[in-house]
Amino acid sequence: MAEKNIIAVVGATGAQGGGLVRAIMSEPNSGFTARALTRDVNGDKAKELARMGAEVVQADVHDPDSIQRAFRGAYGAFCVTFFWAHMSPEKEYAEAAGMAKAAKQAGLQHVIWSTLEDTRRWVPLSDNRMPTLMEKYKVPHFDAKGEADAEFTKLGVPTTFLLTSFYWDNLIYFGMGPKKGPDGKLVFTLPMGDRKLPGIAAEDIGKCALGLFRKGREFIGKTVGIAGEHLTGAQMAASLSRALGRDVTHQSVPFDVYRSFGFPAAADIGNMFQFMHDFNDVFCGARSLEFSRSLNPSLLTFDRWLAQNKSRIPIT
Repeated sequence: MAEKNIIAVVGATGAQGGGLVRAIMSEPNSGFTARALTRDVNGDKAKELARMGAEVVQADVHDPDSIQRAFRGAYGAFCVTFFWAHMSPEKEYAEAAGMAKAAKQAGLQHVIWSTLEDTRRWVPLSDNRMPTLMEKYKVPHFDAKGEADAEFTKLGVPTTFLLTSFYWDNLIYFGMGPKKGPDGKLVFTLPMGDRKLPGIAAEDIGKCALGLFRKGREFIGKTVGIAGEHLTGAQMAASLSRALGRDVTHQSVPFDVYRSFGFPAAADIGNMFQFMHDFNDVFCGARSLEFSRSLNPSLLTFDRWLAQNKSRIPIT
């Protein structure tokens, strides 16, 4: 039996990384095996990955030496950061730079870097259409990722830059699901007007990443985007109505109102939605549904995702 190529997966117990580990381990004939990197090898999620047959190793993106050790002997790596753990663009950039350096030193043959647009290419800091945040960013959780693309490029790391989309799972975990209005009716708030929002099941990101690794060198040096569907808020509300068996109305509030909602990172998320709205053709155009399905034929639509997850969406 031929030896399988090792894919080192950063954030293996998170949404994107976990999806990739599960995708690799569920396809024994893919030619790959997963090395799951996690801070806590004794956690329940890590133990579950080990039971699937993944090699689970301790590594922390804040400890570049541990990442370098974990990358040794691997064919490729999936690199991802989790902004919401610290909400610091500077930390996120440093994490990405450390992974790029580790990948170079390990001599990896293919790295997928889960990134997003640096929105300042379209909305410079001098542009007052949306507020500047933290003095240097328009959409902090986008901009630092996009800026960090250069760390992989300048080191010559063979990288595919993967643009992800809005997680439909945010309706479960991020408080973005329908909420009861004063009259008891359900309202789905999405400040996108009639523009479309590219969305995806978080689990499908890992499946698409596996599809990219299977393509070999075809997409090295290229930026590709993935989504399950491009839907308006009204279309999402209609799907939610069918899935939940209750009327759900779409509400599109002004961006300034959304930024004032007061939850952590409300300004960041509000700016994100404004960027997606104002540059909708660019944002949707970078995320081809046909290409996504070519990587992952089992790609879920929003309706299919809801059929599997509707009972998990908290209604408050």
